[in-house]
Amino acid sequence: MNVDIPQGRDPIEYVWGEMVPGIGPAAANFSLAVYAHTTLGLREFEAARLRIAQINGCVFCLDWRTERDGEKVEEGFLDAVSEWRTTTLFDERTRLAAEFAERYALDHHGLDEEFWARMGAHYDQREVVELSMCLGSWLAFGRLNRILGLDTMCMLPRR
Repeated sequence: MNVDIPQGRDPIEYVWGEMVPGIGPAAANFSLAVYAHTTLGLREFEAARLRIAQINGCVFCLDWRTERDGEKVEEGFLDAVSEWRTTTLFDERTRLAAEFAERYALDHHGLDEEFWARMGAHYDQREVVELSMCLGSWLAFGRLNRILGLDTMCMLPRR
């Protein structure tokens, strides 16, 4: 479904702000908070975020690269995320972030003791909670943008 956007209006601002003023701004604030307040490393953050973007099929999310202090992940990182099981470009934290993202989105009932033992060896509980909240934001809002057709209406400018 594509939402009808009035001529000359920004699709994200219109849908997220004006169409549902009681919910949209709060959702936008949560979405922005995962970027502004994360303590996760850039590579693990982006591996998880991009794996969710791949699963959702959100063009907007796939096009975006998080930047911190002028740094972004390298060209080809998206391809490495697709191959998270076998890529040599990831350390164990980054690989686990991509795996957790995939399982969070596709098989959350299958998160077993073996998985949690591996996560616990590389992430503390606070980091798992933070990553889980980030995943929830990306899964929900990336799907919302994809399902409503917003992901193709408003592409980010290239930097």
